[in-house]
Amino acid sequence: MNIPIAKPIISNEEVKKVVNVLKSGMLAQGSVVKEFEDRFAGYIGVRSAIAVSNGTVALDIALKAAGIGRGDEVITTPFTFIATANAILFQGAKPVFADIDPDTYNIDVNSVLENVSSKTKAVIGVHIFGHPFDVKSIVEVCEDHDLILIEDAAQAHGAEYEGRKVGSFGIGCFSFYATKNMTTGEGGMITTSDEKIAEKCRLIRNHGENSKYNHIVLGYNYRMTNIQAAIGLAQLEKLDEFNERRRRNARYLNSHLKVEGLVKPYEAKNVKHVYHQYVVRLEEEFPMKREEFMEYLSRHGIGSAVHYPTPIYRQPLYIELGYGDVKCPVADDVSSKVLSLPIHPALKEEELKYIVEVVNSVA
Repeated sequence: MNIPIAKPIISNEEVKKVVNVLKSGMLAQGSVVKEFEDRFAGYIGVRSAIAVSNGTVALDIALKAAGIGRGDEVITTPFTFIATANAILFQGAKPVFADIDPDTYNIDVNSVLENVSSKTKAVIGVHIFGHPFDVKSIVEVCEDHDLILIEDAAQAHGAEYEGRKVGSFGIGCFSFYATKNMTTGEGGMITTSDEKIAEKCRLIRNHGENSKYNHIVLGYNYRMTNIQAAIGLAQLEKLDEFNERRRRNARYLNSHLKVEGLVKPYEAKNVKHVYHQYVVRLEEEFPMKREEFMEYLSRHGIGSAVHYPTPIYRQPLYIELGYGDVKCPVADDVSSKVLSLPIHPALKEEELKYIVEVVNSVA
């Protein structure tokens, strides 16, 4: 067998919608993008959604719209893709890293509190691997300290916290990269119910233009195309089905993987986890070292990956920026032990059984 770690599902619906756009001749941002924005806003439960060219751009625009600038501090997690922290650097602001929860791998509220200073202006929480962070606790910290909350929901399309979609609590930022729970190839979305923030985002996205050839702020070309939006419309219709398949696959793996030292993913009772990744943790009792296990899986045709092997503050860029003394012991420990197994919705029953058979055989 050959089972990849991720596999986008593109079918006739996406092809037809893209062909319709191509035949229309209206390829750049237009009515299809607007329809995608409206439907996505309705799905998340917010007043506005602003489509952009990718998820990193969504974070960049959100921070700019929130007024984050030089000298400000933004607290975030070190255990995520580097784009989250880099978007803070784009503003001339300083990322401040809080440690993570040992069960969910999300940003830890107590560590956030320890890192709040007079320069702190915002918190970026990441709903890592599709499991929402502790929204209620983080919102309380933001309210108590007059901080802006930005939700990095790049891995959490359709995830819920206490029955409410993530991306609806603060300024939401989504990615539609090819391997996400839904895709537009590349692309991103900002979600908000604050119309002032939404209007700023629209201006920044499109050269600061409020009417044809009238530019009132410094803006960029961060637009989404009608082609991307057409794919997004088809994918959005399937998102709940995709997520349920991921959750079903996770339930199967949770109930059948039985190897000492293999810690399976945690799901809090008040959330809906959408399993962008199925991340296990290999403790000392596990029969193999991580690299040896990955090689073993590869020999048996099973893809795997490490998300993420290095906390952001240990990346060469951040060491050069002076983050060498940062200490987040949980993030350090987790990053040395985690491993992602296939969980994507294209998995077949026989493939899930094979994954279980191979993993359990290491015992």
